[in-house]
Amino acid sequence: MRINPRTTLVILHDLLAAVAAWVGAYLLRFNLGLPDEYLSAALATLLWVVPLQAVLFWYFGLYRGIWRFASLPDLKRILMAVAVSAVAVPSILIMFRVEAVVPRSVLILDPILLLLIMGGSRMAYRAWKEHRIAALLHPETRPVLVLGAGSAADFLLRELARNPSGYRVVGLLDDDPAKIGRRIQDVPVLGALRELEHWARRMEVSDVILALPSAHHALRKQLTELCGAGGLKVMTVPSLEDLMDGRVSVSALRPIQLDDLLGRDPVELDSAGLHRLLTERVVLVTGAGGSIGSELCRQIARFHPARLVLVEMGEYVLYQVEQEFRASHPDLAIACVIGDVKDAFRMGEVMASHRPDVVFHAAAYKHVPLMEENALQAMRNNVLGTYVTAHAARAAGVGKFVMISTDKAVNPTNVMGASKRLAEMVCQALQAPDGTRFISVRFGNVLGSSGSVIPKFRQQIEAGGPVTVTHPEITRFFMSIPEAAQLVLQAGLMGQGGEIFVLDMGEPVRIAELARLMIRLSGKTEDEIRIEYTGLRPGEKLFEELLVDAETTLPTPHAKLRVARAREAQAEEVDAILAWIGNAETEPDETVRERLRGWIPEYRPAAN
Repeated sequence: MRINPRTTLVILHDLLAAVAAWVGAYLLRFNLGLPDEYLSAALATLLWVVPLQAVLFWYFGLYRGIWRFASLPDLKRILMAVAVSAVAVPSILIMFRVEAVVPRSVLILDPILLLLIMGGSRMAYRAWKEHRIAALLHPETRPVLVLGAGSAADFLLRELARNPSGYRVVGLLDDDPAKIGRRIQDVPVLGALRELEHWARRMEVSDVILALPSAHHALRKQLTELCGAGGLKVMTVPSLEDLMDGRVSVSALRPIQLDDLLGRDPVELDSAGLHRLLTERVVLVTGAGGSIGSELCRQIARFHPARLVLVEMGEYVLYQVEQEFRASHPDLAIACVIGDVKDAFRMGEVMASHRPDVVFHAAAYKHVPLMEENALQAMRNNVLGTYVTAHAARAAGVGKFVMISTDKAVNPTNVMGASKRLAEMVCQALQAPDGTRFISVRFGNVLGSSGSVIPKFRQQIEAGGPVTVTHPEITRFFMSIPEAAQLVLQAGLMGQGGEIFVLDMGEPVRIAELARLMIRLSGKTEDEIRIEYTGLRPGEKLFEELLVDAETTLPTPHAKLRVARAREAQAEEVDAILAWIGNAETEPDETVRERLRGWIPEYRPAAN
């Protein structure tokens, strides 16, 4: 074992403790009035006792631990060393016939004092480092209740003691009757979760920490609403796995978010299959700076590709993603490419240069009202851009090309949705019996993506309202960005070419209810932040669908993925569409919509 300066200090401390315990035993024996002959005996025997005890301390490994984390195993080692010392000291004094008077009571008192000094100093140091003493000296910390009395709560209490956070846990609540009345880290389990309001009033608490990382989202939502009714601020902890693995600490305490309440069961991935698809392969992602594109890159990075190629038209967002990956994955080979997916020369150059094995095409215009006012650009970017990128991928011999589609491509009522349906048709038309396999994946809204209602509602709430909702009955499907990205990878693995995968989006969510939930999460009420209905926007419909009426779906081995049997696209039909889009330069929006009616029979522009 290496001896560093801190170890040297600990050794010196223990040597002084040995001296203090031996002399202290003599002083206690004679009621602090030590006669001269016994003082000389005490000092003479120190020359035998202290070196012997020092050897025993070293032998029993007292200097392998870290005082800040001193615990029962450390105390056990001290106890064993002191116990052996209690036997060894008189044995050595007798064996070497040390001519000094050592009262029997000193031989009893010395190990007791030694254990108290050495064990107590270590525990005191840990308590000081964990700010328990500081907490007593600074009672201005905010009292808080913790919901849950399991492993997460235990770990949370340890972390709160170790790291100053401004919170003082005054009680725990849990529905397990066996835990009520007991203590965790000396904090009492006061009662059941349903008694939250009662205990919050009684303990004068205005903050609550949700320590139920594995709880179903329905329970989290119920508890959050209960806190909202009581005017309590709610925070939550990261997953227990992240806490135990040290990836995050108590500093990661955060306000509870929509993902926690609208979340779904974790995605089960075919990790072995995805390793075959991605590990040591060159993977290219278009739109890598967007919400979905950047999350796809994060998920792909977990599988250690040989190189990750990030294609993005926006310089700043590409720079942000590059900086993130340089910091989080310094060993990952990445290539940052500025390029427009509509630029045939650039896409051909990129594909030929990097020779990707897999391409994920996430670049697209997605904002519905804006695309209604820029219909031709929506067609050029979403349809022509998909064709240019897919054609370049096929020419470069890419194994799989996965195109991100949308639920708005089903019975489209807007230009954006219709353009994505045409993009699906492009991928179908490019599919050949051999060569590149083209796969499309449809899903709905993702929580927190750029352009979604979530950031907009958050800004409106921070500004004091009102929160604007287009219609009281409007509904949308929602999933988290990581879940969507994981299922896209899974669909890419399962796809054999020509399929349109549909993600299980769960139950639709009323946007008005979403707004109310966000208002409650902010600690406000609808009396303080009102909801204002503004009417449907251009191209918007009340509800989204994942399949058109005439389509059927087939199950897949994955519970959250199904395959849509959409109308087959003819190559000649798609060629004509691409030719018109490629040659159109200044066509008015209404002309584009008229063309869409002919190309997509199910397209029905919204009346508004």
